[in-house]
Amino acid sequence: MTPIPRRAFLAAGAAAALPAFAQQPYPSKPVRIVVPYPPGGVSDAVARALGEKLAAQMGQPFVIDNKAGASGTIGVDAVAKSAPDGHTLAFTAISPLVLSPHLGKVPYDPATQVTPVVSVMYSPVLLLATPALAARDFRELLEMAKAKPRAVRWATSGSASLGHLMLEQLQEQARVEMVHFPYKGGGQQMTDALSGQFEVLSTNAGPAVSEHIKAGKLRPLAVGAPKRLESLPNVPTLAELGYAGANLSSQFGIVAPGGLPRPTLEKINAQVNAVLQMPDIRSRLVATDNVPTGGSAEAFAKQIAAESAANLRIIRAVGIKVD
Repeated sequence: MTPIPRRAFLAAGAAAALPAFAQQPYPSKPVRIVVPYPPGGVSDAVARALGEKLAAQMGQPFVIDNKAGASGTIGVDAVAKSAPDGHTLAFTAISPLVLSPHLGKVPYDPATQVTPVVSVMYSPVLLLATPALAARDFRELLEMAKAKPRAVRWATSGSASLGHLMLEQLQEQARVEMVHFPYKGGGQQMTDALSGQFEVLSTNAGPAVSEHIKAGKLRPLAVGAPKRLESLPNVPTLAELGYAGANLSSQFGIVAPGGLPRPTLEKINAQVNAVLQMPDIRSRLVATDNVPTGGSAEAFAKQIAAESAANLRIIRAVGIKVD
């Protein structure tokens, strides 16, 4: 028998192994969805709803992993450093990609170590008065801040968060000085808001927020959104009040580690888009003033790039610094 050359033998073995690898289905094991914020907030609730639907569609559990801290950068870093096989994803606001990197060093490169997969929703940012605030509306809030510098305390979900950027924009344009109270997310912030530990908070729309507003425990002063909310028709946008630069809303989506294979990217994108078309998911989002988006991975990547450039211009103009 003629011996087979070693190189030919190895090549034949590799070729035989390739079909088995190529046929490996995705997902082939449970998928972890990192939420870079504490449990109880709007991002956590939406991620769990998405995870349930994706698990039913794709035949594997989608497990939510809350990794809060540093305005979302801790959770995003965990995803950026994970294997690019689609089994570790993040559901996050895009601020850790478009805002935090401009305000300080982050442990990942948003351009190379993170893959935008699909936009999920935009969430209006509500500016709310707590029981500690005597001002009746937004204009009275600014009057109070002008009369008593640093007497108004404004809570956000963290330094370098969208709420922080809104605060800095307002302070610069209105020539007022308030105290920034950064939290690690929305859960504890809401608890302290209800007990009047500060005067004002900026937070994303969500079921808990809506209930507190309806109960009169929190009073809406303004909203960051393209237009007034149907649920709060008498509450003006910050643009209507003359502060277009602070009229910001949060964009949320699914991202993956850099280098995600194209077939896996397309499959996740298609499955999430299908979930966003489900009437119960759409109604759940709309009922809490969150607007479902969806679309291609390319469109989401372009949106991230555009917002990153816009935020950099704002930061340079305002001179924002991280607390």
